[in-house]
Amino acid sequence: MTVSLERHRVAPPWTTRAAPLGVAALAAAAVGYVAAVDPNESGHYPTCPFLAVTGLYCPGCGALRATHALVHGDLGAALGLNLLAVLAVLPLVVVWVRWLRRSWTGRRRSTAAPAVLIWVLLGAVVAFGVLRNVPALSWLAP
Repeated sequence: MTVSLERHRVAPPWTTRAAPLGVAALAAAAVGYVAAVDPNESGHYPTCPFLAVTGLYCPGCGALRATHALVHGDLGAALGLNLLAVLAVLPLVVVWVRWLRRSWTGRRRSTAAPAVLIWVLLGAVVAFGVLRNVPALSWLAP
C-alpha cells in the first residue's frame, strides 16, 4: 500500500502568512488612496454604474465618501454616507485578525461560516439597498 505524501504536505510558513499580510497591504493602499484623493471632488472616481443606469442607490453608494470621512475622523458623516459600510469595518477587521492569527500559528480553520449566516448577510445587503431608496427612509441614502 502506497501512501501519498501530497495530502500531508505542510506549506512553508511564509506562504501561509503572505496571504493575510498581502490583503492588509492592499487594503491599506486602497484606504490610503481614498484618504488622499477626496471622492467628494468630481472627476477622481467613476460614477456608480447602478446609480447611473437606474437612478437608485446601491448598497455600496457612498462607501468611498464614507471611507474618506472615517479616515479623517468624521464618524457622523461616514455613518450618514453609508451606514452598512461603516458597520462592516469592525467585523471585517476581526475576521482578518483571526485569519492572521491562524496563519501565524499554523492552525487550520476549524469551522466554516454556516450557510445560514452567508444568506442572512446577503439578505441584509439587499435589504439595505432597497430600504435606502424608500422615501420614508431617506436618511439611509448617501
